[in-house]
Formats: sequence, C-alpha cells, structure tokens
Amino acid sequence: MTLRIGNASGFYGDRFDAMREMLTGGELDVLTGDYLAELTMLILGRDRLKDPGAGYARTFLRQLEECLGLAHERGVRIVANSGGLNPAGLADAVRELAGRLGIPARIAHVEGDDLTAAHPGSLAAHAYLGGFGIAACLREGADVVVTGRVTDAALVTGPAAARFGWAPTDHDRLAGAVVAGHVLECGAQATGGNYAFFRDRDVRRPGFPLAEIHEDGTAVITKHPGTGGFVDTGTVTAQLLYETAGARYAGPDVTARLDTVRLTQDGPDRVRVDGVRGEAPPPTLKVGVNRLGGFRNEVVFVLTGLDIEAKAELVRAQLTDALAKSPPAETRWELVRTDRADAPTEETASALLRLVVRDPDQAAVGRALSGAAIELALASYPGFHVLAPPGKGAPYGVFEDVYVPQGAVAHVAVLHDGRRIPVAPPQDTRVLDDLPEPALPEPPAPGPRTRAPLGLVAGARSGDKGGNANVGVWARTDEAWRWLAHELTVERFRELLPECADLPVRRHALPHLRALNFVVEGILGAGVAAQHRFDPQAKALGEWLRSRHLDIPEALL
Repeated sequence: MTLRIGNASGFYGDRFDAMREMLTGGELDVLTGDYLAELTMLILGRDRLKDPGAGYARTFLRQLEECLGLAHERGVRIVANSGGLNPAGLADAVRELAGRLGIPARIAHVEGDDLTAAHPGSLAAHAYLGGFGIAACLREGADVVVTGRVTDAALVTGPAAARFGWAPTDHDRLAGAVVAGHVLECGAQATGGNYAFFRDRDVRRPGFPLAEIHEDGTAVITKHPGTGGFVDTGTVTAQLLYETAGARYAGPDVTARLDTVRLTQDGPDRVRVDGVRGEAPPPTLKVGVNRLGGFRNEVVFVLTGLDIEAKAELVRAQLTDALAKSPPAETRWELVRTDRADAPTEETASALLRLVVRDPDQAAVGRALSGAAIELALASYPGFHVLAPPGKGAPYGVFEDVYVPQGAVAHVAVLHDGRRIPVAPPQDTRVLDDLPEPALPEPPAPGPRTRAPLGLVAGARSGDKGGNANVGVWARTDEAWRWLAHELTVERFRELLPECADLPVRRHALPHLRALNFVVEGILGAGVAAQHRFDPQAKALGEWLRSRHLDIPEALL
C-alpha cells in the first residue's frame, strides 16, 4: 500500500495556482501546504492586533474557493498549517465556504500550540506540535485539516500515521516520514528551485513535489509527469540539508537520524529514500516566541565615481554630528563597493552606503534621522542622492526559542462534529546528545591543484533558524567527497566567510549524503524580523561560500 502525499505551498505567498496544478496533475491521496515560518508568525500576530478574527493565511481560503470541489471529486484530503494563530477561525471560515459552495466537506482543526498567554509581552508564542493531532482528525473522517504551529514535517507524518496505523513508538517509520516531510515542506526547492546546479536542467517553472510513502516508512520523492524542474539525488540532498543542524533532527514525534538516510536514483524524477532510523523524541517541545523589538529605519546613500571612501567618511561624520544630541540605541553602517573604475554606466560607477538605526523609541529613528539625512541634500559629498528617503521608522520583531515539557501543551484534535480528542504526549522520550564524529573517507592522493571556486565541485544550500544560520555543503561524486571532507574544516570555513570568523561555528559530517553541515551561531542576530544583516535569512550564504576560491585538485575540475 502506497500513500501519495503532495505539497502545494512552501511559504505564505507561494504560487497561488499550485493547489490546482497538484490536484489536476496526477494521482494524490493527500495534498499538504506549508504556510508558516518564523517571520510569518510575526506578520500574523500583527494582523491579529488589528483584527482579533484574523491571524490565518487568507490565501488558503481563496485557493480553496477554486479547488475544494475539485479535491472532493478526486477524493484528495487537504492538510495545511494555514491556521497560523487562529486555526479555529480558519476552520469556521472553510466550513462557511464549503456550505456556500454546496460541498459536503468535513472540516477539522488542531489546536493547543498557542502559549502566548504564558509569555507576557510576546506578540505570538507557539509550540511546535507533532502529527498525531492531524492523524486523529483524518482517522475520524476529516476531508480538510487546518492547524496552527506544527512542525513542517508533521503535515506528512500525520497522514502517514493515520493511513498505516503507526503508533508513537514506531520510531523508524515515523522518522522516514519526517525525512519525506522535510523534503516536501519547501515546495519547489525539491524539484530544482533555488538549486546550486540549476543550469543542469530547465528550472524556469519547477513543479511541486510529492512523496510515495510506504508502510515501512520508506519513500520515493517525485513529481507529477509533465511538470517543470527535476528531481534527483542532488535536489533531494539540498533540501535535506536545508535548515538542519547535526545528525539528530529532533521533532515532537521522533528524532530522525539524518546520518542514516540513503538516497538512490530510482528512475527519471524519482529518488528513493530508505535506511532512515528514528529515536524517541526529546522530552521538551520547542516554542517560538515573537516579540516587537522596537523600531528601525534605514537610508542608502549612493556614492558615485571617485573618492568613494572619502565620500562615505564625510556623510558618516555629518550624520553622527547631527544625531549626537539623541543618538539611536543602535547604529550600523555598511559600505558596499558595487562600483568599478572607468565604468560604462553611472550605476556601475556607484557604491552604496547603507545606514540602519534601531531604537525602542520610534521618534529616535524617525523624524530625527529623516530630517538629518534630507538636510544634507545640498551640503554633503558631490553627487549626493539616496535610493529612497527614510520614512518614519517601522517596528521590527525579535525571535527566541524556548522549551517546555511535552506534557505542558494541551494538544487537541477538534473534529468536524465538534468532538475534541486530546492527543497524549509521547511516553518514550530521549534527551538529545551529540553523536561521535563519523569516520571519514581517506583523503585523496597528493596531486596538482588549481585555484578555483568551491562551487565547481560542491553544492550548497543555506537558511535560518532564529539567530543562527546553517550552510549545508555536499559533493556530487565520491572523489570530490574525499577531498571536501578533509579540506572544508571549520577553520577553512571561517577563512572563506570572514563574517563568521568571530562567531561559534559547528561542523557536522553526513557521509551517506557526502555532505557537511555548518551551523553559524548568532550571525542573524535576533532572527529574520530583526533584519540584522542585508541577507536576514542567510538564503545566499551558501552561494557566497561556493563563489570563494581555494586550491582544488585538478582531477576534480
């Protein structure tokens, strides 16, 4: 027996017509959608401040208006975390929609993740629940299940547990579903989107992925026939490394051992995932706490032609003097040298000087900054102009991870008929600890080397987890892995990415995937909403690493 689970959304704002594409493109049993991220929870929290009835992904409702009847006709169940901060409100809205359309759909939701009341001063504080609440809804006949904050992989583990009757102690099977869910959760990133070797195939409009899951927890990652992009061991490896850390990938239902995952090309656009082992989950649940951190403002000065450094120094000194009476709590300058000598266009002759200020008081970053910056328009460096005038200052958020005991959360499946089924926490838990470093292959024999970009022999994908970033790097061949495993040490990583030189960096080796995963602590400050750096989610950190040059064996080039 095979369970076919597709994905139609990797984030709030993903391709609107993906739901229809997945429902019409081929056979499915369940269609999932991931709408939540750390930043999304903050956005929904601000929506709820304006309207207590808000707090969920409204796009999902509009998609269902077009597709609920289609899903009903085809017998496809829909599971999505689009409930955000208000899953009960979204479930009611879907029921109203189904009634208006005359579709006899049974709507259920999962709740219990909202711990905002227990965290005074937070805008939104939500525990990451597992998949057994979803499973309870499906076992009781739900056609649509909406949740709040569950783990992304729970959208897959829930339907799989419901279909195959898995118990909380079926750790290996659950771990296999977690791995499949992690591959599916970001949509087209598994089918060639954001892929390091995107030039291999046509990825102009990659399709969305699906997993064929078997009762033993093994799976095949694929996509509907005729859709764009491609699925191979590289695209699946890239997504497996995304936003992970060590070999233990912990969740509320199970801890999946990423060092046991084996990938095999099983035909065109088909990758088999097997060998996955699972362990009991941790005794605690992660809670994402979002708070308003204060107000921020920014202005980008354009510096053109000669004397770039001197022009930057002049405007910095002028603004520092102008703000001296009441300086913002935090001021950050960055000079980005996009200019080149003897440039053929004005734009390529220009550099950008970016000023970002933060303060708990909006006035300190609003009119005080905008007035001081605009007053320099005729009194500063030659060629003075800015990309846009600074505004009045906008609120920014900060994100924090905290942990609570599994039993401290009232995880409940709320059925279409109003019945409430409590979901018990796992009885078998295991405190996470570090695994010993795995054995590495023998290094390659000495030979001639050439200075070249790392990306010629290795792929990478990077992302954010709160204030930390991860960079997963993998080799495409066994020979390249033998070199990469020994060459790309923590010291070399810091050398190649100087922004990480003074930050804690941990390296985790995953030999079955020919991969290294680096976790850089604190590089993103207080998380994506704080916009600590110009790439606040570290999406391109891996591509920067791939562009760096080092001595590579000529045999690999």
